[in-house]
Amino acid sequence: MTAAVLSIGSNLGDSLAHLRAAVGQLGAAVVRVSGVYQTPPWGDSAQPPYLNAVLLVDDRTATARDWLTRAQACEAARGRVRDPDRRFGPRTLDVDVIAVREDDGTPVVDADPELTLPHPRAHLRAFVLVPWHAVQPEAELPGHGPIAALLDTPEVAADVAGVTHRPDLSLESME
Repeated sequence: MTAAVLSIGSNLGDSLAHLRAAVGQLGAAVVRVSGVYQTPPWGDSAQPPYLNAVLLVDDRTATARDWLTRAQACEAARGRVRDPDRRFGPRTLDVDVIAVREDDGTPVVDADPELTLPHPRAHLRAFVLVPWHAVQPEAELPGHGPIAALLDTPEVAADVAGVTHRPDLSLESME
């Protein structure tokens, strides 16, 4: 029923292992995996840098809500603890549902606070847009336009330099 774009990131423990575990847990639904990118932490610079990647996933039986459930299951499996007082704090694994499309390509748009689609801040996040563009250069973020154009906006362009491709790291070997 749906295809989705998921952003994964980690900056606690063995970050690469956490990302690989998420890819492995999502299994056959994973269609494409971006390279791994190192980025400065967002919103709280007093923490280690992140490793980030983007996954293109597809499961004709999944709903948009199912992608959220799967994302949260991946986080829980890696010991993710949410601290409501530290929204941008460090984490073992963060899996965000960025965008979801129906079988016919129609974007899922939803204002539900638990799962707002498309992700309400994705258009401002170089750590999402750079790896997504690398794996799907023609992609568009529903309601915001082509990813390539978003990378050139002043809000994002200033952060692009801090997104470093790590060709020495790979998500190919999964748990």
